[in-house]
Amino acid sequence: MEQLLTTAEAAKHLTVSKAFLERDRWAGARIPFIKIGSRAVRYRMSDLNEFLNQQVRTSTSQR
Repeated sequence: MEQLLTTAEAAKHLTVSKAFLERDRWAGARIPFIKIGSRAVRYRMSDLNEFLNQQVRTSTSQR
């Protein structure tokens, strides 16, 4: 089974703030997450890496 990361660990891996990930979840979650119970949120490393791969651009005008 793949290791699950906390919000703080995921933020460190992505080099973003915890607030960035919290806003992302609130706004519709471009980055997949797993909710365990009523409060615990975890991220899979593979989902974080896939998100990073989707952000690659060859021009600043690319969407």
